[in-house]
Amino acid sequence: MGATHQRSTGYRSGTRDLFSKRFRTKGYNPNVTTFMRTYRVGDMVDVIANPAQQKGMPHKFYHGRTGKIWNVNKRAIGVEINKVHRQRQIVKRIHVRVEHVKPSRSMLGHLDRIKSNEALKAEAKASGVKCPASALKRASKSAREGFTLDLGKCFEEKVHLLKPEPYVFRPLEKAYLVR
Repeated sequence: MGATHQRSTGYRSGTRDLFSKRFRTKGYNPNVTTFMRTYRVGDMVDVIANPAQQKGMPHKFYHGRTGKIWNVNKRAIGVEINKVHRQRQIVKRIHVRVEHVKPSRSMLGHLDRIKSNEALKAEAKASGVKCPASALKRASKSAREGFTLDLGKCFEEKVHLLKPEPYVFRPLEKAYLVR
């Protein structure tokens, strides 16, 4: 007979958990910081919907996405967000109320590296010795320093040594095959 009703595909369909608040955080009382924060064009922001404020709420697709501010209004902020559709990457421009936006921390590491690189360059210019390019580039984390493990501090000086054993494949023996 099949399904007797059709599944709703409205604007907020499938958002029971996505647009829900945690236990004991229900109610509409955001911090004053939410409204007093200054946003400028070009800043990076995270779009995180506040379910207590339905006005100016973004579509569920944009929840948790990071974008760049392109417009600032009285109560809303225009955010540019990249959306991948098949083989294309489309820049979508949405307006979202201030309650649904938070400053992004995604660029902090990059900006810190820029500051440290500029300081290195200024120091090199002052000393007259050219700064090596390897000092300005990102470097992967190297291996930890080697150390000796002190087993004298173990509980009651009990040490359990594990010995690796080679894996040997043994097929299962079936009772009806063995005679």
